[in-house]
Amino acid sequence: MTLTTWFSLFAIALLGAMSPGPSLAMVVKHSLAGGRSNGICTAWAHACGIGVYAFITMIGLAVVLQHSPLVFDTITYLGAAYLAYLGVNALRSKGGVAARLESGERVSNWQSAKEGALISMLNPKIALFFIALFSQYVDAGHSLSDKVTIVATPFVVDGSWYTLITLLLSNAAVLDKLRHKAALIDRLSGCVLLALAIRVVVSI
Repeated sequence: MTLTTWFSLFAIALLGAMSPGPSLAMVVKHSLAGGRSNGICTAWAHACGIGVYAFITMIGLAVVLQHSPLVFDTITYLGAAYLAYLGVNALRSKGGVAARLESGERVSNWQSAKEGALISMLNPKIALFFIALFSQYVDAGHSLSDKVTIVATPFVVDGSWYTLITLLLSNAAVLDKLRHKAALIDRLSGCVLLALAIRVVVSI
């Protein structure tokens, strides 16, 4: 895998992690309600769920590619369409981070970890996202090291991003700035996602 290919994988994994949704709401909830340790437990348990999805998706797509290239191409086009859909939604978004800053009752680190894992494993949108993401990389992962990199990248990116969110939540000034820039972040993410969708179609 070339550095350019890996960087594009890293970028789209980061955008997926940054996208506001139930995962962000869960990490924020436990960070605000339980504290830094709860947020970090939630973040890395969520990342473990992402790692499982990444592994299963890569293996499944590799089998499809080997036995039916036509079906694989169809999945790739559908994946590109989904990336474009996410991009359009991001461009139309008014920023939803502030609205998701919910607090709750204090819970144990174990409970935070359990809810973090469940929110990733039971979210069907994550499965769709990985099909869209890995359909363009699974053919590039020929060696064992490439396969490990493809799976490890979204795992590390996801855990690191939500750990960063947890740390930022301990600084009210930084959090306020993120709230005010939420719409701009959505716009930039939308543009990048649309560009990636176009890149997928052109490269097929």
